[in-house]
Amino acid sequence: MFAASQLAVNVLSAQSLLAAFGVLGVGVVMFAETGLLIGFFLPGDSLLFTAGLLCTGSGHGGLKLSLGPLLVAAAVGALAGSQCGYLLGRKAGGALLARSGSPRLHAGAQRAEELLERYGHAKAIVLARFVPVVRTVLNPMAGALHVPVRTFTLWQVIGGLVWSLGLTLGGYALGSSIPNVDRYLLPMIALIVIVSLLPLAAELYRSRRAAAVEKGVQG
Repeated sequence: MFAASQLAVNVLSAQSLLAAFGVLGVGVVMFAETGLLIGFFLPGDSLLFTAGLLCTGSGHGGLKLSLGPLLVAAAVGALAGSQCGYLLGRKAGGALLARSGSPRLHAGAQRAEELLERYGHAKAIVLARFVPVVRTVLNPMAGALHVPVRTFTLWQVIGGLVWSLGLTLGGYALGSSIPNVDRYLLPMIALIVIVSLLPLAAELYRSRRAAAVEKGVQG
């Protein structure tokens, strides 16, 4: 039986998702965000961090998650989702992106392709885990660009474990060391979102600067 809170869940809010679905919701969101293009808007970073914090019992309403099952759900969802996205991209090519009218999704796809070209497969696959939207579209892009399956699998597993377990354990460590840390949860989530966007902003700045320098040389 679904409670009213489950039916009215806010999919953009980590706290709402966790209150409605608990550990299971973490696994589902990780899979959707990393494996399905429609999941690009989901709050992966903040969800992992908040879930880890709630394992200490620091959340509102007495909600407390179990750390062991949470780590398993986060890792399995992130790894299985990434592999699924890769396989979909390998079979469907660019058709999946072509059907989407989201400018944000297409911008992420372009950035994902640039990462693969600039940094090579291994580094790009790991770095993409920490950039919202890019971690969603890089997996099908890698499949469409025929990145070797062994190479992709190895590095998505490494990046996926570092990302999912690292953020979860980071939230748990902070919740265990700071009393009443939930009072600062919203500012911390905002900080996580900002930090996660820094690599993308830095890459955009560098690419624009390089383009400006090239234009100046040609001029």
